[in-house]
Amino acid sequence: MLGAIIGDIAGSRYERENHKSKDFELFPQDCHFTDDSVMTLAVFDALLENKMAGIDDLSKITIKKLQQYGRKYPNAGYGSMFRQWLKSEDPKPYGSWGNGSAMRISPVIYFAKDKVHLYELVDTITSVTHNHPNGIKGARAIAWAAYLARLGATKEQIRREIESEFYKLDFTIDELRPTYKFDVSCEGSVPQAIVAFLESTSYEDAIRNAISLGGDSDTIAAMAGAIAEQFWGIPEEIANKGQTFLDMDMLLLLHKSI
Repeated sequence: MLGAIIGDIAGSRYERENHKSKDFELFPQDCHFTDDSVMTLAVFDALLENKMAGIDDLSKITIKKLQQYGRKYPNAGYGSMFRQWLKSEDPKPYGSWGNGSAMRISPVIYFAKDKVHLYELVDTITSVTHNHPNGIKGARAIAWAAYLARLGATKEQIRREIESEFYKLDFTIDELRPTYKFDVSCEGSVPQAIVAFLESTSYEDAIRNAISLGGDSDTIAAMAGAIAEQFWGIPEEIANKGQTFLDMDMLLLLHKSI
């Protein structure tokens, strides 16, 4: 989860001014957390509260937490449809296929008992907003890749699982970088984030791969970072620096025991 948040923060500076290279400052002064971090923490808080309830209550709890956090941090860079959803008194899913479903989903891996339970959690959390099949598919793919990494799977095993169930990963970051453009769809950003991880040699390298693509850099880095954290771990220096961009409420939640 921290891996996703740090990826978001590192990528925030480059979302509107893409940097098509891996050579950049990881935490320039104007980095900041965005909706990716806010919603990831909201999902984590929903799952913590849901431990005292049951899966039948998770949709209701998720809606409550997403709205609570979205209203607390109103300027985090939400999409227009999601912004309306946050303000609604009767929020309904709106058929989104956007990558907002996948960027916030990483906390489920700490609560899932197995693959079936993982997908149950993912689908329940995702479908309160992103109930389009591609939105759910993207969230499942990131969650499953991160879960496999957490279980100790090799990169080859993770690639095989993602290709057999979700996306063809028949490209490299170097091949894609020159022509890749801003794309907030799951179909156009989740496979790229997974390949950014698969080609990485460290947590930091995964983040640099993701940001170097350009496009929706904070979200691609958040998704890649969620997987990379489980596979590589996060160097202490990067973890400590990344957390300086969060406020005290965020830090307190982040360090709650599961």
